[in-house]
Amino acid sequence: MMATIVRMPEVLAGSTEAALQAWLVGVGDTVAIGQPLAEIETEKAMVEYASEIEGVLVSLLVEPGESVSVGTPIGVIAAAGEEVDVSRLLAGDGGGSGTAAAPAPPEPETAPATPIPPVPAPPSAPAPPSTPVPPPTPVSPPAPGTRQFASPLVRRIANERGLDLSTVSGSGPGGRIVRRDIEVLPAQPGSAAAPARVPAEPGPIHVAPAGSSAGGVPQVGAVPAVATSGYTDVPHTGMRRAIARRLTESKSTVPHFYLTAHCRVDALLELRKSVNETSPRKISVNDFVVKAVAAAFVDVPEANAIWTDQATRRFDAVDLAIAVSTDGGLLTPVLRGVDSMSLSSVSAAIADLAERARAGRLKQQELDGGSFAISNLGMFGVDEFSAILNPPQSGILAVGAAKPRPVIDGTTLAVGTVMTVTLSADHRVVDGALAARWLAAFVAKIEHPLGILL
Repeated sequence: MMATIVRMPEVLAGSTEAALQAWLVGVGDTVAIGQPLAEIETEKAMVEYASEIEGVLVSLLVEPGESVSVGTPIGVIAAAGEEVDVSRLLAGDGGGSGTAAAPAPPEPETAPATPIPPVPAPPSAPAPPSTPVPPPTPVSPPAPGTRQFASPLVRRIANERGLDLSTVSGSGPGGRIVRRDIEVLPAQPGSAAAPARVPAEPGPIHVAPAGSSAGGVPQVGAVPAVATSGYTDVPHTGMRRAIARRLTESKSTVPHFYLTAHCRVDALLELRKSVNETSPRKISVNDFVVKAVAAAFVDVPEANAIWTDQATRRFDAVDLAIAVSTDGGLLTPVLRGVDSMSLSSVSAAIADLAERARAGRLKQQELDGGSFAISNLGMFGVDEFSAILNPPQSGILAVGAAKPRPVIDGTTLAVGTVMTVTLSADHRVVDGALAARWLAAFVAKIEHPLGILL
């Protein structure tokens, strides 16, 4: 085989660059087809890049942690025992042993340039005869004691500039003083405001250095310096750019609507306490919420769907995206087949996804798919909020904190623990009545939590 250049793959559709996080093989190692070569970091996940050829890795061209464009050479694989000139290979000369460089094609001869005579400018057209403009007819100032007419605007401008309207000749109808009559007059000394003269051509603005003005009077043409507070620019990461792009696309293209419900969770908290007394791992309230979401989709399967350009796609299993906060931003790994998982299995799977998300070890396939997402900010004390859909998912449930609140227990006012949830839904897929049915099914599961365990 001939030596082959391994290039940075397009591991994520539409991506233009990626970072090589780690090499999984070293120089001199034998590589088989399908064997992972390197870990490639995309905007939100880590992808193992498998070799498409077999041979020996003879050169590494990109260091771990380096970000390069898609298609950039990152390594060279050759046959066992083959001598490879990597520099010639990268230059397109072959690089295998005994391969001669192809001669460069001769440059085509160019004919001597023929001077092109300049194109004469067209004769200028004679200027049309100018029509003399008669000078304006002078208007004499009003006689003493004669009433002057001026608009409130004219009087205000005259007052600001210290002008005496009794000396102004009005050019308006009936000798009325109009704005143009006073705009040409200079402001009087000591007036409240003087008009700024606008230069015929803009020039540079000079800022006088501190302390350069004499007697506390700024220099002519100087602009006073404006004190600004300090700041730090944090460069956008690929993940932050991806979040900004996708959520902007979601809010501008997906017709969101919102439904809110208040769930009494006293029975759920009691059941959780009992479960944790015998469970091999601690079950959180969020684990119950995830299972209740899946159970609601079992009761209302029509809502387990997403929008595509050709059809509404309904799913048989319940795959849920779980929002995980990381230092770089929000990730939503997908938990698959939640409807068929036990509560302890859901808890373990969520913990594993969250741990690997914060460590940057998620795979791209773990971020794809899912018809619905769950975002829980209750642990931060948030009462309620509305979340933005993550396309193509058609819904997301925003979960607030469970807090003591006044409730009506039959005919008695009591104190109960209440959790507020807000459903954001894609109106193209889920109508209001369907969303209300699903949300009612979810509330029933939360308030009667034994059904979650069955």
